[in-house]
Amino acid sequence: MSPSSTTMLASDCHSKDCDGSPVSIGHCILEIQSTFWRWKIRRGFLIRVFVYKSNLFGALIWIGELKLLGIAASDWEGMDSSPHSSLTGKVKQRPWWMKSLTGWSYVVYEMLFQKLQARHLRNPLPLPPLHDVTCIVTGSTSGIGLETARQLAVSGAHVIMAVRNQSAAFDLIKKWQTERHGTRLLGVEVMELNLLSLASVVKFAKVWNSRSKPLQVLINNAGIFSMGEPQKFSKDGYETHQQVNFLAPALLSIMLLPSLSKGSPSRIVNVSSIMHYMGFIDPDDMNFTLGKKKFSSTKAYSSSKLALVMFNSVLQKCLPLEAGISVLFVSPGIVHTNVTRDLPKLVQVAYNLIPIFVFSAQEGSRSALYAATDPEIPEYCKALKADDWPTCAYISYDCRPTRAAEEAHNTRAANEMWEKTLDMIGLPLDAVEKLLQGEEVICKYKDS
Repeated sequence: MSPSSTTMLASDCHSKDCDGSPVSIGHCILEIQSTFWRWKIRRGFLIRVFVYKSNLFGALIWIGELKLLGIAASDWEGMDSSPHSSLTGKVKQRPWWMKSLTGWSYVVYEMLFQKLQARHLRNPLPLPPLHDVTCIVTGSTSGIGLETARQLAVSGAHVIMAVRNQSAAFDLIKKWQTERHGTRLLGVEVMELNLLSLASVVKFAKVWNSRSKPLQVLINNAGIFSMGEPQKFSKDGYETHQQVNFLAPALLSIMLLPSLSKGSPSRIVNVSSIMHYMGFIDPDDMNFTLGKKKFSSTKAYSSSKLALVMFNSVLQKCLPLEAGISVLFVSPGIVHTNVTRDLPKLVQVAYNLIPIFVFSAQEGSRSALYAATDPEIPEYCKALKADDWPTCAYISYDCRPTRAAEEAHNTRAANEMWEKTLDMIGLPLDAVEKLLQGEEVICKYKDS
């Protein structure tokens, strides 16, 4: 944004809203910031346009993105029109085949061009000193979570590895310490967390909150993708992709709000996927049990990632500014991790033959690390909230702000899904408000 643009915005804001009081000036600043971040989000898309035009899949995405952005003549000239006027309430539905084609186009484009798009990033991503920062990282014994936890710890953070396999976590800590050749001890501890059990999630949060210590960063990284596998359910009765990728992280985020409030300014970073563009949400059949749509692991995975985005978008709106908690999600890119262990053997072989396109776990961790540590993130989230942006912040695999899928902008569906989700994870509708006020909230999945 040029200085002249900033001056124009400030004068317009003053003439319409400001009376010289500190509150009004603060409002003007937020207006300027939100416009700046809207421009950054659009800029993240426009940077990609020149690459998109040169390939078939990219052309489809380019057209879809321009439509999603709603770029009109005024947007190109001033970048100051409302980005959400047509995105709240009811969203015009496209045919299923068009949604599927658009979603697959995003996935194929990301696989082919992610390294080109992220070539400006260093690997590993340089991090600031984090000596007074406490981070909880789920699923941190392999893949992206492992790299995320390790790099945070090396940078001085106190890291809690929230994992199911505790022995594997302890082995990793010993390995990391050995690699440092006797230098400063890493501040890493291990706590048990099984996302296939909502009672385990409640127990974990209860134990952590009982310490009365501040928590600055929660990274919901753990996830599963059982490609080609038949439908499975957890002992809580939920489809496993929905529980591990969405319901359990949602419950964990809410139950840890007291500690996150103590650690303000704090962040909830959710590791999503480009495949959320292929997802759909039916609040009446989030468990894939009514037979409305034929089950497939791809549908379940992509829908769980979309649900994660929509739920956290409502959570961000429910959190008051004074709580100082930023909520966002990231896309790690197409990454070679242990998630592929659930893929058919033939697909695993093909996956291993294309390292030139696929990120390593270290490369895939960069967006989560950026979202967890970059000092501009709180202002970015605050600006989007002030602007009533339909979704929470989304950081792409190249560490640039970008847009969530069109489905995620349906605020009516998101609010409906929010209420349904709270019921599924056993929390009252006023759970967020009560927890932030220091009141006790009883979850029906409480540890026995």
